[in-house]
Amino acid sequence: MKIGTLELGDFPVLLAPLEDITDSAFRVICRRFGASMVYTEFISSEGLVRDARKSNDKLIFREEERPLGIQIFGSDPEAMKQAAIRAARANPEVIDINFGCPVRKVAMKGAGAALLKDVPLMVKITREVVRSTTIPVTVKTRLGWDDSQKNIVGIAEQLQDTGIAAITIHGRTRAQLYSGIADWTLIGEVKNNPRMTIPVIGNGDITDAALAFRMRDRFGVDAVMIGRAAIGNPWIFRDIEIFRKTGAIPGPATLSERISVCLDHLRHSIDSKGEYKAVVEMRRHYAGYFRGLPDFKKYRVQLLTLRSEAEIMDLLSQIGKAEPLIS
Repeated sequence: MKIGTLELGDFPVLLAPLEDITDSAFRVICRRFGASMVYTEFISSEGLVRDARKSNDKLIFREEERPLGIQIFGSDPEAMKQAAIRAARANPEVIDINFGCPVRKVAMKGAGAALLKDVPLMVKITREVVRSTTIPVTVKTRLGWDDSQKNIVGIAEQLQDTGIAAITIHGRTRAQLYSGIADWTLIGEVKNNPRMTIPVIGNGDITDAALAFRMRDRFGVDAVMIGRAAIGNPWIFRDIEIFRKTGAIPGPATLSERISVCLDHLRHSIDSKGEYKAVVEMRRHYAGYFRGLPDFKKYRVQLLTLRSEAEIMDLLSQIGKAEPLIS
């Protein structure tokens, strides 16, 4: 599959942009385990235009994260154009437009999934971004605003006509948020629409390797994007590659491997954010790293209270020694 001139191989598996999750440290880990491409957390176009530090910090990435997409969001065409120009200076492989975020604080500002209710504005924004840069522009969106407005087939055609290089579709409406089951039927309709010539990437509820290939075979998508299932579970990318080569479903990571990768993740985060912020933000990942281990709750509660790298290393060492008891 190609996005512009970027070759991503046969049926790539991408890490979805997730606010407060897909920072540089986590992207490094996921690339190491085989994610075909990763994305930044979404970045406010208004923040970039105002030169806000938080927005600018999200543009920073390491070379080992490549190929990487920078995702921007907003509702003003000029601000999105200027944000794309600024994002392009960081020289990512892709600039992605977020037309899918369903959270209230974004949608109430007319951005993210709210643009599904104003398709002409969505198209105008996309056209302005595409014209502003030579870097391939992609879009991530949803099936529609709600069950009465599942209009993604027509939207995808219009977005393709602006010159985007690929489209990712999450199989839920904005009204669903993240509830219910992702419906890939319309994703398949977009992919199999004779008018569509750009890659179509499916997103939503891909939780294991076998399911990724079932979605490919049933709906014909060019790639899949994995979001929540990757939190604390970068092994999902490795598992998909093993399944691709052998047809076998790998077993879960060992406790010692989980501890090792968790600590590596923490160290990468400390390198980029400093110890205090990294330790606090790492708390979002522990449930994923140690999911499924019996009798782990008492350790997880402790991990959520620790305040230093040394304390975390000490507790994880204790957990490792207790492996026969909890694995």
